[in-house]
Amino acid sequence: MKIKTNKIDGANAEIEAVIPREAVDANLEKIAKELTKTATVQGFRKGKVPASVVKKQYGDKLVQDAEAEALRTVLNKGLDDLKISIDSLIGEPNISKFIKSDDKIDVTVKIALRPQIDLGKYADMVKTFDKPAVSDKDVDARLEQLADSQGKFVDLKRKRIARKDDSVIIDFEGSIDGELFEGGTAKEFALVLGSNQFIPGFEDQVIGMKIDEDKIVKVTFPENYGGDKLAGKDAEFKVTVHNIQEKAKVEIDDALAQKLLAGQDNPTLENLKTQLKAQLEAEAVSKLYNDDLKPALLEAFVTKINFDLPEFVVDQEIDVSLNKKASTMSEDEIKELRENSDKLEALRETFRDEAQKSVRATFIIDSLATAENIKVEENEVMQTIYYEAMQMGQDPKVAYDKYKEAGYLPAIQMSMVEDKVLTQILNSKMKEA
Repeated sequence: MKIKTNKIDGANAEIEAVIPREAVDANLEKIAKELTKTATVQGFRKGKVPASVVKKQYGDKLVQDAEAEALRTVLNKGLDDLKISIDSLIGEPNISKFIKSDDKIDVTVKIALRPQIDLGKYADMVKTFDKPAVSDKDVDARLEQLADSQGKFVDLKRKRIARKDDSVIIDFEGSIDGELFEGGTAKEFALVLGSNQFIPGFEDQVIGMKIDEDKIVKVTFPENYGGDKLAGKDAEFKVTVHNIQEKAKVEIDDALAQKLLAGQDNPTLENLKTQLKAQLEAEAVSKLYNDDLKPALLEAFVTKINFDLPEFVVDQEIDVSLNKKASTMSEDEIKELRENSDKLEALRETFRDEAQKSVRATFIIDSLATAENIKVEENEVMQTIYYEAMQMGQDPKVAYDKYKEAGYLPAIQMSMVEDKVLTQILNSKMKEA
């Protein structure tokens, strides 16, 4: 058996071989002989089935198994020649050539290797930066919001027109071209003016109305409005105000703190301010990281840390992008791509740069996670999905099972690893204000 190997680069290698017919025949004889011990054939006792009968009964399956055994020999011998351990392979070897003739099989096997990545002094790529500062004014503003959220709407002590942030109790009846439309009518509906609960322009026109006043409110539904029957249409609403309520002011004092810190030790206003400041600092850091520092840091790593990429992994990433693109294309466009291989290949190549960046980033994050001793266990992924599902009012188990069945859990886990890695590196470079 002739074998030729080629270490293309640090992440790709190729094994070329010529498998003689005699090698396949020898494998076939060996497999058939083993089967004579276990095969069940009518008219023969178990263990006494002739090899010729086994060959006849199993036919092409025996040939396939014999060829597969020869391919395993090619792979093992090739890896030995290349001095590559099977543990360092990524994915299954790809048989890019398999040509059978009467006396031999010409075969080429492409293999992908886990890249060797030299991270160097990666921490030096991150500049030190100041922790975002939170002022007393910021804390007071958040306190005002919390106090306002605790306030209840009460009837006006003295009658006046409706203002922004008031709650109005209204009847409304909507029509388009004089015809009432479904979902456009309600009785004694509580609407907070300025909440943007209704379509643009509606609440602005209710501001200034009085109790027991009727008014025709004219609006235009947005072009992207959910229902096709209403999108972009001019409408009129007959509105009647039955009552106007204003929010009672809640004092910012220890009583408010006791309410907001119920069950905690030391539920004082001072302690509430301390907690709010820490919360605002965490929010500011999170925003700075997610909007600016993390994307910039990952881009710096991808640009500066160079290594060879496994071709098949890049091709898989290109396929993902190509499938996404295909989902937005018409049947005629897809048909044209199927019939024009050059055009299809040209389209594939438009995704290559981004695919290489994505694959490079994935391997870098994996190496950094090892360097930073960061792991994300499966139960952490489950907890994250459960929490987000509950926040959205969904059944956590149903959401988790859905992600699992779709095969999304590894991607979610990798995203969480990336977030932890970049956060830990940035935290080490942040100076306290």
